[in-house]
Amino acid sequence: MCAGSEQGEHGLRTAARVRRAIGRGVCLLCLLAWLPAVVAVAQPEKGAVPPVFFVGEELTYNVRYSFFDLGQIRIRTIREVRTPEYLAYEAKAFIDSYSSVPFVNVHAVFESLMDSAAFSRLFTGRTRQDDYYEVSHYDFQYERGRLLMAVSRGDTTKVETDTLEVATPYQDGLSLFFYAREQLFSQRAVSIPTIIKEEKVETTIDFRTEKESVEIDAVDYPVDVLRFEGNADFVGFFGLTGYFEGWFSDDAARVPIMAHLQVIIGNITVELMEWERGAWVPPRAPE
Repeated sequence: MCAGSEQGEHGLRTAARVRRAIGRGVCLLCLLAWLPAVVAVAQPEKGAVPPVFFVGEELTYNVRYSFFDLGQIRIRTIREVRTPEYLAYEAKAFIDSYSSVPFVNVHAVFESLMDSAAFSRLFTGRTRQDDYYEVSHYDFQYERGRLLMAVSRGDTTKVETDTLEVATPYQDGLSLFFYAREQLFSQRAVSIPTIIKEEKVETTIDFRTEKESVEIDAVDYPVDVLRFEGNADFVGFFGLTGYFEGWFSDDAARVPIMAHLQVIIGNITVELMEWERGAWVPPRAPE
């Protein structure tokens, strides 16, 4: 085999690892806060606005493997929606690899409509798969005890549909981001019913938090955070699975500041790099 061919194959193998790394990092944040207890979760009073929902909030994260910046996640809270049954919030996540990363072309958009307790009501996920997009749509009809699912792969005229029975509220890949924020101060370990890849799965998160400080490039002081950890006992989008840990701001906003997870190629770090949330800034850790 010629040297050029060997180098080409090595480049393709490296690109495949990077694609998996970006996807895993992305999903932790959309799993943490990048996943997901329905364990006697207190429902907010009707009309109450949980502090983690802030219309106009936009959080941008850098995904890094070792010293290499791989991609970016942007999560926006779009609008408030009031229905006769519940108060809801619409959010959208944009996941993109950087154009400067060779052999990598990762793109996805997640859209979620969730009630004020951060349980999913509607979800649409659009992810790039090689040369086509896979689109998944979930309609959680809790009053009928069912979840309606529709999936198209490339050809939108060919749609696969299915119905699952649901006896309790569930999380999707984006609502988990907000649910974890809601539960940060609960000081308990929870097992969270979640729909991943059209399947019912469980994620455990231990919210018996530890007060710490972390340093990020976006600010010039240590950030006051609470650390927690968890485990995904399933293989999610792009192969995300296993142990993870996160650090959220120790304030009412509970903004995810940083997350780590283990993957085959090593440690992935997801770090807050930009934000828009009114006058909010990352809280300074006490000296």
